[in-house]
Amino acid sequence: MTDARRLPPAEKNRVNLGYLRLTDSAPVIMARELGLYASYDLDVELQREVSWANLRDKLVTGVIDAGQMLAPLPLSTSLGLGGLRADVITGLALSLNGNAITLSPSLSAAIGALGGDAETSARSTAEALGSWLRARGDSEQLTLASAHSFSCHTFLLQMWLRAGGIDPQRDVRIIVLPPEQMVDSLSRGSIDGFCVGEPWNSIAVQYGVGAVQASGYQIWNNGIEKVLGVLASWHQHYPATHLRLRLALLESCQWLADPANRDEAARILAMPEYLDTPVSQVAPSLTGQFVYSKGRAPVAMPHFHVFGRFQAGFPWRSDGEWLLQQTGALVGKTLSAERIKSLVQQTYRTDLYREAARHLQLPSPSGDYKPANRHGEVWELEPGIELGPDLSL
Repeated sequence: MTDARRLPPAEKNRVNLGYLRLTDSAPVIMARELGLYASYDLDVELQREVSWANLRDKLVTGVIDAGQMLAPLPLSTSLGLGGLRADVITGLALSLNGNAITLSPSLSAAIGALGGDAETSARSTAEALGSWLRARGDSEQLTLASAHSFSCHTFLLQMWLRAGGIDPQRDVRIIVLPPEQMVDSLSRGSIDGFCVGEPWNSIAVQYGVGAVQASGYQIWNNGIEKVLGVLASWHQHYPATHLRLRLALLESCQWLADPANRDEAARILAMPEYLDTPVSQVAPSLTGQFVYSKGRAPVAMPHFHVFGRFQAGFPWRSDGEWLLQQTGALVGKTLSAERIKSLVQQTYRTDLYREAARHLQLPSPSGDYKPANRHGEVWELEPGIELGPDLSL
């Protein structure tokens, strides 16, 4: 922790910060519970939202000052896709991984009968689903849900489907649902499956209404997931407040990086004012003892959620460019390489991360780009900069 008295004084001390009922909201919640906001003279009011669209709209219209956001959302909002347009920036990533794909019990059983084994390989379940779909011929399309059109959930779901020879645009129907509606929609048969963050996959498994077919970790290992988003104009008006907020959250991420703290985090996140779910539903992914289907033994996945390790807080511009390419492709919008680079430089503010890391005496990468899909083990980008595996389907 840096001495807050040596920082520029906050231009405003009261900050409204939005988040969703998701396990990877842990940095936002634990910063409050650990007294980190207060240590930087910030009075942060956490506002729980029901959907990413609600959170984005409240950020753009100034109802909230900052928000836990899907990693692609600052980029799509800056492009004006999906509603309001505003220049949104991030100087801090909050988490890596954290998602999974869950399908109905009947569909999961069909995949298993065709050799799909989620615990062994996400590709095997995708290929089994592809075989099952082709055997059905022209039967009614499956309906799968994602948490937002411009989200890693959508991109992960598309990657998984393509690994099974399935065309996401032609062979299935993908709709958007708020995370809180996923499990109920699956149990009622309104959808056949979903890609969403925890704890909703674990809730579906524990209720027996779904079985996990792939974790996000298996599809894109250590992919960026959530970021801290603020309006560029808000940052310009309140740079010192923004710095203090990033410092508090970065410290929270460092605390969460210690596996010894995960049980306590699960207990706190489960409280009524936060996720309002039993601890047993929050703990599996957070403690790394993940259960794919009801009645099966937990599988050790210590990096299902990554908060502080592997430079998880650094908003890599290489990630931003890939996300922006996927976003453009989703809406049939071709962006030039120059436009992509320019928008990512404006949005993924690596300089702001380095500023916060410097105050906390934490190492940060010297460059803004890293190679992808090359490493199956922990590796060193440069002296003192350790990154995690980055393989994808």
